Amino acid sequence: MNAPWNSGMSGNRDPFAAFICDDTALDTLRPVVAELGWAPEKCAKGGLRNAIQSLSVTSSPNILVVDLSECSDPLTEINALAEVCEPGTVVIAIGQVNDVRLYRDLLASGIHDYLLKPLATGQVRDALNDAQTVFSAPKPVDGQAAKRHVSTAVVGTRGGAGASTVATSLAWLFSDEQKLPTALLDLDVHFGTGALTLDLEPGRGLTDAIDNPSRIDGLFIERAMIRANDNLAVLSAEAPINSPLMTDGAAFVQLEEEFRQSFEITVIDMPRNMLINFPQLLADVNIVTLVCEFTLASARDSIRILSWLKTYAPHAQIVIVANKAQSGLAEISRADFESSIERKVDFVLPFDAKSATNAAKLGQAFVEANKSSKVTSQLRNVVDRVLSTGDEAVEPDEPKSKRSLIGSLDLKGLLSTSKKSGPADQKKGKSKGAAKTDA
Repeated sequence: MNAPWNSGMSGNRDPFAAFICDDTALDTLRPVVAELGWAPEKCAKGGLRNAIQSLSVTSSPNILVVDLSECSDPLTEINALAEVCEPGTVVIAIGQVNDVRLYRDLLASGIHDYLLKPLATGQVRDALNDAQTVFSAPKPVDGQAAKRHVSTAVVGTRGGAGASTVATSLAWLFSDEQKLPTALLDLDVHFGTGALTLDLEPGRGLTDAIDNPSRIDGLFIERAMIRANDNLAVLSAEAPINSPLMTDGAAFVQLEEEFRQSFEITVIDMPRNMLINFPQLLADVNIVTLVCEFTLASARDSIRILSWLKTYAPHAQIVIVANKAQSGLAEISRADFESSIERKVDFVLPFDAKSATNAAKLGQAFVEANKSSKVTSQLRNVVDRVLSTGDEAVEPDEPKSKRSLIGSLDLKGLLSTSKKSGPADQKKGKSKGAAKTDA
């Protein structure tokens, strides 16, 4: 309820409201409220329970005064208020119990102040003025240099390429081995596996954020995200499949902004449809980790996505990770693939079904369950690249032609060459099906 780091009052919320049990307290409060420029009629008759009922159907104000006089268990009932009160609201409680332990427990629960009845005009004025300073006070800033923030979006060129496995693995490595505060955002709202992979319940945090973008702030993030380890927090969802995604993307942008304030690393598991529908999500992404396979369809879609990124996210550095690579069994060779997309593949992850099955059975990230595997070793290299790219902005290879790459991709040639070429030919660089670019 009380979030002093969220400076600036919200423009679409009332500045003040009060729910008071007795007329004497109302008579003391209303003149002070009018003096501060607020509407006296915002002081309503009724205590905490009336406040909960009212705020369950309306937006909560910036400053809320609630009367606990009729509560038999104030601490328990105040938690019900937190369920309906928007993050960022400053709550002042008033009551009849003069107990220092109750006072301390109320402050610990998020209440800004506790006033004892009978109310005095000066006491009320000071409390409301102090509540206002919460919004006007500057955000606390670390005295040292502003901490860095690196954001990477993990995008699969095709369904089943393993982008989600890579995303959860990177997030785990950032948090567990690098000891960096990390957020994992799974944007597959209906079929996300971010929480499932880590054996967690997804909760309603992401769907609540989509439904109420204005409620997203630091406190919302703290409550909505699920802790996977000491440094990793996950925001995932399993929204009902009969509920279409109704959003303009504002909630996702706001989430990214809050992650920037609360974490050092953001890993976004971004399905292709989200990439296309909400290009604004890449505005603050430093690195796009493109997960592909050595197949014809993946080569085609790698070209299309690389072209799209060049247009809509030219600032983002690109790291290409080929997954599930099997020596001698690929549809097309690495050399042909790289020739087709006109840039190098940065990392190749070998196909390891046994390790993937082991991770699924344990309910762990791939890298946690298989710390000594070759795939994990390569993913550690990806982590190092993402961190260094975030710091130094490594430039990607320049394309050989400014024309659309789709026209230069000889799909049939790639397929026929891959079928005819043996492993020895591929090692010697004799693949004959590489894409050709007309002069």
